Amino acid sequence: MTDDRRLTTEEKALKVNLTPDIYGCFAEIGAGQEVAANFFKAGGSSGTIAYTQSAYDMKVSDSMYGEAQRYVCEERLLTMLDIEFDSLKSRLPKKFEESRFFAFCNTVESLNYHKTNQGQGWVGMRFQLSPEALPNDVILHIKMHDNSHKAQQEALGILGVNLIYACYFHSSDFEEFLTSIVQRLPRDKMEIDMLRVSGPDFEDVDNRIIALNLVKRGITDATMFDLSGNVLQPATALYKKNILLMRGRFRPVTKIHIDMIEKGKEQFLKEEGIDEGNVRLIFELTLKDLTADGKISDKDFVDRAELLGTLGYTVMISNYLKHYKMVDYLSTIVRGQKMGVIVGVYNLQTIFDERYYDNLPGGLLEAFGRGFGHNVKMFVYPATNVETGEIYSLSNFNIPENLNGLLEYMKENNKLAEFESYNPKLLHIMSDDVLAKIKAGTTIWEDDVPEEVVKAIKFYELFGYVKKETIA
Repeated sequence: MTDDRRLTTEEKALKVNLTPDIYGCFAEIGAGQEVAANFFKAGGSSGTIAYTQSAYDMKVSDSMYGEAQRYVCEERLLTMLDIEFDSLKSRLPKKFEESRFFAFCNTVESLNYHKTNQGQGWVGMRFQLSPEALPNDVILHIKMHDNSHKAQQEALGILGVNLIYACYFHSSDFEEFLTSIVQRLPRDKMEIDMLRVSGPDFEDVDNRIIALNLVKRGITDATMFDLSGNVLQPATALYKKNILLMRGRFRPVTKIHIDMIEKGKEQFLKEEGIDEGNVRLIFELTLKDLTADGKISDKDFVDRAELLGTLGYTVMISNYLKHYKMVDYLSTIVRGQKMGVIVGVYNLQTIFDERYYDNLPGGLLEAFGRGFGHNVKMFVYPATNVETGEIYSLSNFNIPENLNGLLEYMKENNKLAEFESYNPKLLHIMSDDVLAKIKAGTTIWEDDVPEEVVKAIKFYELFGYVKKETIA
């Protein structure tokens, strides 16, 4: 059997074409018929392709799929999938009884003539794994990084073939599925920052694990999902929002985390120009914080995500270990809107550590320019000094003397502020201690976490919690 890793795009398209019961249609908006063209070029496509079409003109697109305010968006893609799959099914009812139908659709904005935009778009596949079965969906969002229109179109063509091939030959193994989708598409050509599957054949698939693997494999640097576990495309979900970001391990989430985010939100809302309806609270986990013994545990990750979802928070996973990189990334999404970042005072100590930026030509100043040069304000939560037992906060923050001027500049220019209110009774709580207490089988940890989290940990037996057998 041929090793899939060595199959060319043309060979993949030919294998699909020569599989007699695979049959479908293509509808591509904005970047030409690059995907369908690969199947035509491979040969044997007459038994596979019902039709292809490209509603390039907006008026034509509206006549086919209804009027739209935005053409390159998930909503437009889903409408295309609905209409094209149903159209194919109604036109060929006899064929539907004996074939595995698919509708491949995309709506893509490729690089313009003046190269002033970011090539990006939505790609979807609706397909059956057996005749007459209910279909499955694979929805993904892409960013195209090639610096020419032609190269971006070619990359899109490769992606489409990869996706169709993966859906039919690797849908039962998502490790292979992801490998197949990105074959011959290095990160500097294309980035997939959102991928979601649904349908009868994917009922046991957790889309949050797929999101984690996109980041873990370096296919993208950040992805996110909501309290229901629905995977979101960050640029769409956070576009022009006022983000209040809190970074941490949350293993597990404790009462001090909730105090930080809730009191931080109260203070953030007092900032000029902040409207509560436009604020998005984000709990962010970096890959490093998901790592234990050199490996990333999918179960441990899902445990934390479940708890944050229980409390109603949106979760982001990222490769951005350093603060300035995370802020840099978010600034491209919020487009000048004010952002808030919540940190503990000891985390701020790390941010002011010059050794942390040896990789940057401009060192600490470059990092601060990128991390605070945007419309960002950092709120610093106090802690108990482990040596003296006193409250350690921004007001008595201790850094090298040569950085005192920078610290004062940040405070005076509304870039740094200490918490106006907090619960001092919670400062003793540390996630590692809570985790150790859970694993030790004690009950004293229950006082340190929210009631909803206590119930979830016990019900789902998270973080090593073991239910005690009822004594008769």
